[in-house]
Amino acid sequence: MAALNPPLCNFGWKAPDFDLPGTDGRRHSLEALRGPKGLVVVFICNHCPFVQAVVDRLVRDARDLAAKGIGFAAISSNDVAAYPEDGFAEMGEFARRHGFSFPYLYDEDQSVARAYGAVCTPDFFGFNADLELQYRGRLDDTGRNTPRPDARRELYEAMTLVADTGRGPADQVASIGCSLKWKA
Repeated sequence: MAALNPPLCNFGWKAPDFDLPGTDGRRHSLEALRGPKGLVVVFICNHCPFVQAVVDRLVRDARDLAAKGIGFAAISSNDVAAYPEDGFAEMGEFARRHGFSFPYLYDEDQSVARAYGAVCTPDFFGFNADLELQYRGRLDDTGRNTPRPDARRELYEAMTLVADTGRGPADQVASIGCSLKWKA
């Protein structure tokens, strides 16, 4: 398994619209998901060891960012024919098991992942209130390792700055993760 890094933030890039089914049985649009101060869209999947390593901290940060007016959504775009553990029913179980307080959406035709230029899981896109990209970094610096008590909450800190100022930090470190599993 080769780890990939997405490109760094293209400040001001506008979030592409979408309307996707969620594991909660509802459809979710970009407009409905955004909070009054911004939105985080993260591409994840169930089987990725990078996602599995950070999922509890991701849930914590989504909860804490909601209190600051930042919406949050996770999207799975992997090819489920090749990776059945990432299927829609399995996504629902993954979300329940980890206590997702945010929608977990299914991008079956991979059009949303392509529109966003998603590269890996996890791949974070942090937008301001105008849905302009302000953060394309990582959750924190622990990757697949056991988190340290003093690990900086990079996504949380960046999106708190976005909530307060509308702008993300100039210095960002790209996320790292498994490649998205594209259909043939």
